[in-house]
Amino acid sequence: MVRVVILGQGYVASIFASGLEKVKAGKLEPYGVPLADELPIKIKDIEIVGSYDVDKAKVGKDLHEVVKAYDPEAPESLKGITVRKGIHLGSLRNLPLEATGLDDEMTLSEAVEHLVNEWKELKAEVFVNVCTTEAFVPFEKKEELEKAIAEDRKDRLTATQVYAYAAAKYAKEVGGAAFVNAIPTLIANDPAFVELAKESNLVIFGDDGATGATPLTADVLAHLAQRNRYVLDIAQFNIGGNQDFLALTDKERNKSKEFTKSSIVKDLLGYDAPHYIKPTGFLEPLGDKKFIAMHIEYVSFNGAHDELVITGRINDSPALAGLLVDLVRLGKIAVEKKAFGTVYEVNAFYMKNPGPKEMHNIPRIIAHEKMRMWAGLQPKWL
Repeated sequence: MVRVVILGQGYVASIFASGLEKVKAGKLEPYGVPLADELPIKIKDIEIVGSYDVDKAKVGKDLHEVVKAYDPEAPESLKGITVRKGIHLGSLRNLPLEATGLDDEMTLSEAVEHLVNEWKELKAEVFVNVCTTEAFVPFEKKEELEKAIAEDRKDRLTATQVYAYAAAKYAKEVGGAAFVNAIPTLIANDPAFVELAKESNLVIFGDDGATGATPLTADVLAHLAQRNRYVLDIAQFNIGGNQDFLALTDKERNKSKEFTKSSIVKDLLGYDAPHYIKPTGFLEPLGDKKFIAMHIEYVSFNGAHDELVITGRINDSPALAGLLVDLVRLGKIAVEKKAFGTVYEVNAFYMKNPGPKEMHNIPRIIAHEKMRMWAGLQPKWL
């Protein structure tokens, strides 16, 4: 059994919860889950035991009721779980939502203690962080992180950073846990959190789940690099109509996302080709089915100039939700392996910006094999 707590009950989390229960009930095939039936921990072994949010319209409601707003066919098995009050630290700024959080009522140290006590009651094993994209500043040093918590620096910390700190404290007290960071805030890439995790029996996966256009761009760039074609420029953008794209209209939040998406270029090519890779805009009628576009110009043999133009419409939240089904199970496996800190072999396949900080993006087919071998599975393409 894998006991999961969700942090941020938005579109991704709700599709994850709904799809998971449908697969467990045999109503859906696990398409979009890379290791669907291959891990020793099965999908039916995943149990959502807790959910947290800071939208006043969700806090205190039944999880089934909240998920139903995103998926009218939300399974009845989601009934009986109450969405609890989390931490926002201004994460809903400029969004048409009313925020309510533990940080409105108590110090950060008190909020951390409150969360740890609730998680002990829930007997949580894996935390899935899918909060709204944040504007953040990494800590780099564990002492600076601990000082900010102790001094109640609500102006310095983000919700994700506090959740990750609380997860480390919880893991240390109960003997182990995993934290899956599916948003751009640097956790697996912040030495402060990796050091804290290693000494606290916490596994961190991150940062920023690789779902649509970014892993596709990575695969195309790897293809060109392997054939020694020289890339002149890259343009790749997404436009969507969900809450996360609305949040990305905030300049600082957009900068966070742009960094994780752009990190693939130099990693895969070995040089920093001129590029524009970022979420570009919000268009409400698109909803969760985002529009992606990619243009890559490159030089081939005898000076020939070629171009690739790719467009698509991709359901944003299901793409990430399917990966989470793997990541929560891999998190439990990592805890059992005592692989505390962060696990590059997992991050390299599932994340846009794979931690730890000193590591880089690699071609996804290689990352896929490394991940499989780490998980004790037979190589698929080697």
